[in-house]
Amino acid sequence: MEPPVDGSCDVAVVGGGLIGLATAMALSAQGRRVAVLEAEERLAVHQSGHNSGVIHSGIYYKPGSLKAELCAAGSRALYRFCAEEGIAHERCGKLIVATSPEELPRLDELQRRGEANGLNGVRRLKSEEIREIEPHAAGIAALHVPETGIADYPAVARAYARRIEAAGGRVRTGVRLTAVRRDGSGLAVETSRGALACRLLVNCAGLQSDRVARLCGATPDVRIFPFRGEYYDLAPARRSLVRGLIYPVPDPRFPFLGVHLTRRVDGSIEAGPNAVLALKREGYRWRDVSLRDAAAIAAWPGFWHLAARFLGIGVYEVRRSLSKGLFVRDLQRLVPEIAPDDVHRAGSGVRAQALDAKGGLIDDFRIARSERAIHVLNAPSPGATASMPIGERIAAMAAEVL
Repeated sequence: MEPPVDGSCDVAVVGGGLIGLATAMALSAQGRRVAVLEAEERLAVHQSGHNSGVIHSGIYYKPGSLKAELCAAGSRALYRFCAEEGIAHERCGKLIVATSPEELPRLDELQRRGEANGLNGVRRLKSEEIREIEPHAAGIAALHVPETGIADYPAVARAYARRIEAAGGRVRTGVRLTAVRRDGSGLAVETSRGALACRLLVNCAGLQSDRVARLCGATPDVRIFPFRGEYYDLAPARRSLVRGLIYPVPDPRFPFLGVHLTRRVDGSIEAGPNAVLALKREGYRWRDVSLRDAAAIAAWPGFWHLAARFLGIGVYEVRRSLSKGLFVRDLQRLVPEIAPDDVHRAGSGVRAQALDAKGGLIDDFRIARSERAIHVLNAPSPGATASMPIGERIAAMAAEVL
């Protein structure tokens, strides 16, 4: 068992996912004394270890947004980092496939965004050209995005932790935050394993980030809603149906991309995810229900606005969650040869999505300040890809108050 938490540091980083670790790594590079406090017994247990493993290019994001800026920088940094650390990764490219005429204007907009965001090599494909990239895919047009790749994100998290510790920082697991109070010019941080004094707290707690913000005395104007994404795996004998990544054209009315096919660094092919509201912050299964979390969902006025606006889509996502046939039917829009027997249920992930009081799903990264604290209140995809520049941005914010 690890020793109790005690002593002092310049910055306590709450959360041992990719963004918390990247932030601590950037702070350590400034010469700050850093302690990372992770509630779970391992690093990268939640979003960081349950995503699709994609290094995003930035083609989806509105030019000028924080997502667009940090994704592009993060992609370049992550490829370099993986190469330096010997972490499995590949720049395998992605196809975004239009399967109906009404999707063509959206494909045009994605191409415009890709060009505005400085992506290299984005190419529009005609129907007959799709099979040159993905022989088993089908559509009426597509975009080929060669800068998209894949990586082993749990290995990235472990490498971040090694660099923190090499710089003199501490990375502690099994340490749950219980209270924060002002103590002179700094903070007294109470945890399940003891107390720690710090000059600044950085909240990278993901699914619990709004609650950690309130523990710090902040009043965030958003609440975290957990959306579960469920995956299927393609049978090993059918992995040849997918060479790289095959995505649908996203619906701009909804912040999720829709089910897609992703090759992972171990050679497996992952299908999914869907997006179902979970009734527990860490609700990876239908039977995972927390009365506290469910009550918090119902109490937030934004939930009812959201439910009214997206009722039809929400019902369909639930149906697809419960029906393998519906899931496979959506996959067949991209790769018609996939049959129900070709896929089997795999794992799931839970996305921490910030929702405002009017029912608005926060699309961009959201970083807020309170007294002696910085809070990452929304860091959805491409948060993993952008983790290093997000960490550097937070470290720069911290330098202003330290």
